Amino acid sequence: MSRGKLNALQVAEQILGARAQVQVNLGAMTTYRVGGDAALYVVANTHEDLAKVGEARNETELPVLVIGKGSNLLVADDGFPGIVVSLGSDFSKTEFDRSACEVEVGGTVALPALARRCVAAGLSGFEWAVGVPGSIGGAVRMNAGGHGSDMQACVRAVKIFDLHMAEVKMVVNEDLSFGYRHSALRQGQIVLEASLQLADDHDNSGERMLDEIVRWRRDNQPGGQNAGSVFVNPSNETSAELIDRLGLKGFRVGSAQVSAKHANFVQADVGGSANDVDAVITAVAQRVYAETGIGLRTEIQRVGFED
Repeated sequence: MSRGKLNALQVAEQILGARAQVQVNLGAMTTYRVGGDAALYVVANTHEDLAKVGEARNETELPVLVIGKGSNLLVADDGFPGIVVSLGSDFSKTEFDRSACEVEVGGTVALPALARRCVAAGLSGFEWAVGVPGSIGGAVRMNAGGHGSDMQACVRAVKIFDLHMAEVKMVVNEDLSFGYRHSALRQGQIVLEASLQLADDHDNSGERMLDEIVRWRRDNQPGGQNAGSVFVNPSNETSAELIDRLGLKGFRVGSAQVSAKHANFVQADVGGSANDVDAVITAVAQRVYAETGIGLRTEIQRVGFED
């Protein structure tokens, strides 16, 4: 059968061949642990794999989603009707240059593990990441941060794969246009690795800082099924303070609720519904706007929902 008689998903599956898995549960790959399936799922181990994803995207115009640790995603119960890409083990290297205080790290590497390895190598400046359950790729894309620092402060350059152009590019810090939970990277640009510039842990304070950050997060943030902070902080107070001030801690819709411990976290029940989580997020934003005129912007990425 010619491609002209196939639908977009069939064409994409034909282009991707054995690389593509059909109807793989995407929600289970996120820290919310709720949500539906990816129409097509690809683990990309090589640049050739990524080029094939780009070819499928460009020929079919299907949406493409890159997923790392799934710590900043909420996937709709109806799932994602496009191609989901996860980088494979070839993009998990970590190399230290102790004399220059530099680290070359793959896009799939988990932030908490890297933070501990940096301290063990005698480097400082990445301790803040020990409490952020994401990957390097996602952290660069959203300029993840906490405890007084962020990716902008330590990234020298990143290597990306551009799905549209099917080519690898190096992008330096100045061209990433980092802002608060923002970078200039587009959805079709995948972070393959990052070069970090850290500092010498001359006073051996790194281990103590790791312990303090882990303790603070344990004391102030809930566990369970969530994606961390839901809303970007407005200019005059934190989102948590604003939501708490309106008495919304514990607010529930079905199988989801605003955390009673931290008002900017929305928790999902085990076996719950992603649409319930989204309903809580929407209701909180509407209430805040109605009572204060402040329009809250979500920090998490909502996948498969209508805006």
